[in-house]
Amino acid sequence: MSNTIPLAVLGVSGRMGKALLQSLKDFPDLQLRGALASANSPWLGKDSAALGIVSDVVITSDVIQAVKSAQVVIDFTLPEVTLANVQACVARKAAMVIGTTGHTTEQRVAIEHASKQIAIVMAPNMSVGVNLLFKLAEIAATALNDDYDIEIYEAHHRNKKDAPSGTALGIGEVVAKARGVSLKEHADFTRYGETGARQRGHIGFSVARGGDIVGDHTLLFAGPGERIEISHRAHDRSGFARGALVAARWLQDRDAGMYSMQDVLGL
Repeated sequence: MSNTIPLAVLGVSGRMGKALLQSLKDFPDLQLRGALASANSPWLGKDSAALGIVSDVVITSDVIQAVKSAQVVIDFTLPEVTLANVQACVARKAAMVIGTTGHTTEQRVAIEHASKQIAIVMAPNMSVGVNLLFKLAEIAATALNDDYDIEIYEAHHRNKKDAPSGTALGIGEVVAKARGVSLKEHADFTRYGETGARQRGHIGFSVARGGDIVGDHTLLFAGPGERIEISHRAHDRSGFARGALVAARWLQDRDAGMYSMQDVLGL
């Protein structure tokens, strides 16, 4: 096993890409070997040092070029380009950490298919704390029956494009599975006007968008005479970046397959 793991970062000029580069200094065994930005990025052709880490890696918009020397690739791009990135990694036989959210069902199926050829860690949130929240959500939803109503609240910055967040939907999937129901059939995403009484066993979602909120998530169980809240608040993006880098390290020499952050963290 090599002492260093060659790494490529896709979406390097975005918020998460910059956080990844800045966090790499704490992961000396991960060595940047490729960096991808969009075709209209002002960072194209520049050294990645401009975004946070000293290296001889030139930022490119060509995914084949970006991954050609990588053993593990971290993708924080957009759902519409994820499949092209996955195909490039399959051709390179490089493992992937996919932190991009908002994929369609068809895109997720294609990613699952690719995991038969390469190892992929895909999670709605890479944060260690959030993944612990997922585990606590499972425990709570298993212990509390539908006398306890479930509500999921999330808040993000004004520029986030998908809603509810992938993390909020992930929490919803966890609690629905723990109760043995379908999230699709039990989720309430909108409330307006005369909605009538709350339906027993349903899972409500609330979304806020504004300012530069990095990410807040709260899971509420409201029962007779009491309520339980499990919350996670991100102070900055370093927690997500560090989790993705931990996943990249964990993927070294892993067999092909689809993995989650729960697998990475042994939860």
